[in-house]
Amino acid sequence: MTDMTLQIDGMTCAVCVGKVERALEELPFVHGQSVNLAAENASFDLDDPQKLAEVVAALARAGYPVVTDHLELSVEGLVDAASVARVEGALLVTPGVLEASVNLATETAHVTIASGAIAPSQVAAIITAEGFPAHLRTGGGVDLERRRAEEIRHLGRLTIVAALLALPVFVVEMVGHVYPPFHHWIDATIGMQTSRVIQFLLTLAVLAGPGARFYRRGIPQLLHGAPDMNSLVAVGTAAAFVYSSLATFAPGIFPEGTANVYFESAAVIIVLILFGRWMEARAKGRTGAAIRALMNLQPKTARVERDGKTVEISAEEIRPGDVIVLRPGESVPVDGVVVEGHSSVDESMITGEPIPVAKRAGDKVTGGTVNTTGSLRIEATRVGADTTLAHIIRMVEQAQAAKLPIQSVVDRITRWFVPAVMTAAAITFAVWMLFGPQPALGLALVAGVSVLVIACPCAMGLAVPTSIMVGTGRGAELGVLFRKGDALQTLQGVRVVAFDKTGTLTEGHPAVTDVRIVNGADEAEVLRLVGAAEAHSEHPLARAIARHVEERGLDLPEPESFRAIPGFGLRAEVAGKRVLVGATRLLEREKIDPSPLAEEAARLAADGKTPLFVAIDGALVALLAVADPIKPGTPAAIAQLHRMGLEVAMITGDTRATAEAIARQLGIDHVVAEVLPRGKVSAIEALREKHGPVAFVGDGINDAPALAAADIGLAIGTGTDVAIGAADVVLASGELTGVATAIALSRQTMRNIRQNLFWAFGYNVVLIPVAAGILHPFGGPMLSPMLAALAMAMSSTLVLTNALRLRRAGAPA
Repeated sequence: MTDMTLQIDGMTCAVCVGKVERALEELPFVHGQSVNLAAENASFDLDDPQKLAEVVAALARAGYPVVTDHLELSVEGLVDAASVARVEGALLVTPGVLEASVNLATETAHVTIASGAIAPSQVAAIITAEGFPAHLRTGGGVDLERRRAEEIRHLGRLTIVAALLALPVFVVEMVGHVYPPFHHWIDATIGMQTSRVIQFLLTLAVLAGPGARFYRRGIPQLLHGAPDMNSLVAVGTAAAFVYSSLATFAPGIFPEGTANVYFESAAVIIVLILFGRWMEARAKGRTGAAIRALMNLQPKTARVERDGKTVEISAEEIRPGDVIVLRPGESVPVDGVVVEGHSSVDESMITGEPIPVAKRAGDKVTGGTVNTTGSLRIEATRVGADTTLAHIIRMVEQAQAAKLPIQSVVDRITRWFVPAVMTAAAITFAVWMLFGPQPALGLALVAGVSVLVIACPCAMGLAVPTSIMVGTGRGAELGVLFRKGDALQTLQGVRVVAFDKTGTLTEGHPAVTDVRIVNGADEAEVLRLVGAAEAHSEHPLARAIARHVEERGLDLPEPESFRAIPGFGLRAEVAGKRVLVGATRLLEREKIDPSPLAEEAARLAADGKTPLFVAIDGALVALLAVADPIKPGTPAAIAQLHRMGLEVAMITGDTRATAEAIARQLGIDHVVAEVLPRGKVSAIEALREKHGPVAFVGDGINDAPALAAADIGLAIGTGTDVAIGAADVVLASGELTGVATAIALSRQTMRNIRQNLFWAFGYNVVLIPVAAGILHPFGGPMLSPMLAALAMAMSSTLVLTNALRLRRAGAPA
C-alpha cells in the first residue's frame, strides 16, 4: 500500500470534490480517498504504484486532470541499451512517476511526474541509486506557489478585461434606466438597435473570452448529467444572452412588450464571478501560509566539507556523515550533531519556544532552526525526507488532507445541490410564466437566471477544509502538530485531561531537592563522601545524588569498600570514614538515632520526596531528599486547563503517597496510582465512563497503549518515537502549556467551521427564495441577476476570510 497525494486541476466547488471522490471510489485499487478543495489535492492509498497512470486517466475522464511536471535530467554512465532499460525500469515502478524515457545518445532522461506525489530531487536520487549519477536540467518541480501565483494573476487579467468590455454595456443599459434623458440621448444619436448590436458584440466578447472557462467546464459536465457550479453560471448567462440576442435580431417572435435585452446581466455576471474567483484564489493562497513558511525554513544551499575543502552545494545533495560549516545567522540545513564549536540556536520555528538554546559539541540540532551567535561544525545525521522538519511538514499536510466527520453531512448535501438548484430555477421560470404579471416572460427570465447565479456550492465546499488548513497550520506555528485531522473535531469535546506523571508532569529523572546538615558537619565534605559512595551504585536515587555532587564541582575520592544493602541503603568506606546512606530502617539497624531529623523527613515524604539519612562514623550528619522535580511549566499548564473548565487527572505507576503529594501541589482533580501500562487503559475507560471524553498526555513507551486508548492522545515531542506514533497530537515544544493551546485551537477551529457552515447554508437557504422572487408578491423587489452574481461571488470570499481569522488564534490566557 502506497500513500499518494496528487494536485488536481479544475476543482471549484463542493460538487467537484464529490465527483473526484466518486471517480476514485470506482477504482478497486484505491482506498481511503480524501479530496481537499482548499488545497486542491487528493490523497489516497494505492495498492500498486504502477496503477497510478490508471488513476490519472480516471480523473482526466471525470474532467479533473492531475497537475503534472515534466523533468529533464542529465544521466552519467549510460553505456548500452541495458543501462537505459535499467533506469527506465527503476523510474516506472516509482510511485508518482507517470512516464519515463531515457535517451542513450544524449544521456538525458525525460520524466513526467504527478505534482505533489514525488519531489524532482527524489527522481534524480532514484537514478543515482541505480549507479547512474543524475542531475536536474529543467523542470525542478511544479512550484505550487508559482502555479497559484500565476493563476491569481491570470484571474486578475481576465477580470480586468471582462470589466472593460462589460462597462459600456452596463453604462448604456443601467444608466438609461436610472436617468431616462441618457436613454433618450442614445436613441437620438446612434439609435436603440445600433446600441443593442454593440451590446451584443461586447457581451459576446466577454462570454467567448474571459467567460469561456465557465462554458468549457460547465457544459460538458451538464451533458454528462453531472452539473457543477460552472454549469449554473454557463446556463444562467447563456439564457440571458440567447434571450437578449433573439430580442435584438428577431424581436417579432416575442409577445408585445417582452422583447427586452439583458446583455448587461450576462456580461456583469461573468465579471463579478471572475472577481469572486480572483478574491477566492488570493484568500486561498493565504490559507496555506503556515506550511509554506515551514517549507521555506530549510536553506537552499549549505557549506559542506568535501576533500579537505569547504564547498557550497544544494541542501538536497547533503548526505549522512557530511560535515556542515554553519556561520552565525545561517539556517541549519538538515538534522545533525554538533562536532565543534558552541552557539545558541533559535528553535522557535520548530518548537514555538522563543528563547535560543545553547549548543555545543555532542548536542543535536534540527534542520530549519537558525544559528544565532557562534560558528558550528555539524555532522549530518538525517537528511531529505528523514529530517524532523520533513516529518513535521508531512504531519501537517496529512492533517490538512483529513476529512472531519462533520464534512460527511456537507458532502451528502452538495452531491444533490446543483441538480436541485437547476430544478428550482426551472420551477421558478414556470411559476412566473404561469402566474406572474405581464410581461411574465421577462420576469420569469430574471428570476430563473437569478436562482442559477446566486446558488453557491463553493462556499459549502470551502467551509470545512479552509478552516482545517489554517487551524493546523497555526498549530504548527505554535508547536502543536495535529497528526490526524479529525483530532481537531474530537479534541474540542474533551472533558478530562489525564497525564502520565514521570517525564510528563515531572522532569523524568530524580534529582536532589533538599540537603539538611546537623551536628555541625561540613556540607561540602558530607556531599563529597556521599557522592563517592553513591557513584558505584546503579540505583536511580544513587545516580541522582552522584550527579548532584558532580554538579557542585566536588572531587570524589575512590571508596575503599562499597556494599549495597537491598531495601535499606548502602555502606561504604571512603577516605578512612564509614559512610551510611539510606532509609530510617538502616539507621535503626545500625543503632543510630534518626530523631533529630525525623520530623523533617516526615514532612519531605509528605511532599512526595524520598528522604535519605546520612551517617558518618556512626553519627547522624545529614538528611538528603530526592524527588523527580515537577517541570517548571506544569503548574501553569494545569491552571490553564482548569480555567478552560476541564478536569485534570494523573495516571501513574508510582506509589499513592507520592502521587497524592504531587496532586496536592498541582491541584489535580483525580489520581490513579500504582498501575501498570495496561492498567492505564482501564483507568482511562473508567474516567471516560464517569466524566466523558478523555485526552491522555504522555511521553514514554509505556504510554503508547494509553495514548491509543484515549479519545485523543497527545505526545510530548521530546518523548519516544513509539509514543509519538500512537498519538493524535504532538506537542513539538515539549511544554505542557501546549495541551491547553491544542484544545483552545480545536475549539476555535470548530467554532470557525460552524460559522462557515452557517453562512454557507444560510446564504443559500435565504437568498435562493429571494432570487426566485418570493418577496415580489408582497411588494418586495425582484433581485437583479447582477446582484445575485455579486452575492455569490462574495460568499466564498467571506468563508475564506473568516477561516483566515484563525491565523491569529493563540494559546488561552
